[in-house]
Amino acid sequence: MPVHIAYPSRRIALVVIDNEAKRNALGIPEFEGLADAWNTIEQQDQIRCVVIKGSGESAFCSGAQLDVDFSARSDIDDLVDAALLKTRWFPKPIIAAINGHCAAGGFELMLSCDLRLASREALLGLPETRWGIFPSGGGAMKLIEQIGSAHAMEMLLTGGLIPAAKAHEYGLINRVVDRSEVLPKSLELADTIAQNSPLAIRLTRMAASRGRLQRWKDLDPHERTSAALMRKSMHQKIGTSAFLSKQIPDYPDC
Repeated sequence: MPVHIAYPSRRIALVVIDNEAKRNALGIPEFEGLADAWNTIEQQDQIRCVVIKGSGESAFCSGAQLDVDFSARSDIDDLVDAALLKTRWFPKPIIAAINGHCAAGGFELMLSCDLRLASREALLGLPETRWGIFPSGGGAMKLIEQIGSAHAMEMLLTGGLIPAAKAHEYGLINRVVDRSEVLPKSLELADTIAQNSPLAIRLTRMAASRGRLQRWKDLDPHERTSAALMRKSMHQKIGTSAFLSKQIPDYPDC
């Protein structure tokens, strides 16, 4: 299974992206697995908090797998939305246990989580523009409101990755801990949340999220248009080819 669910305790679900050989990158099976996992957990009334992590210790999630032809899926935007919770309301709190590299679609998945713990070695960012790709999982529209314009635009436009300590300074990460402590501390935090009133938690999250979700839904059609334009462009072909061959891309003017 590319994504599987474990139950460390009766009230906590642990979602694991299991593609360690590719730094837990997201191909079609992984996107589908995440979408299915959210649907499954949403129906489990006893689950009060969710922790998500990547398999192994090197990466949380490195984003979409660039050797996959996503354009073959006519519903790719809907699938990304369902998998990364881009605009979808999910009723249970989610904690991202960032045990390593967290980039592109993995970073956008993290942006949809309520709380984030990261290892000291973790690197985080949105490198899409470097490779001629539009950050279609919500990064462009969510990052500014989470860390402010100056930091967000630097990350979006340079495509650089930042260390966990810098992410904590920006307010992207709640805690930076030793690698061996990422999952235990995340589960400990989940247990604390799970002991609270699930109704109070749900209503509080709804109050905090309602305005943002509506803004994201309003912006989503524009993001889908931009993503479609980018997928058809020569720039994405150049960038993807350069990434796969480990070369520096050379983009034409536009």
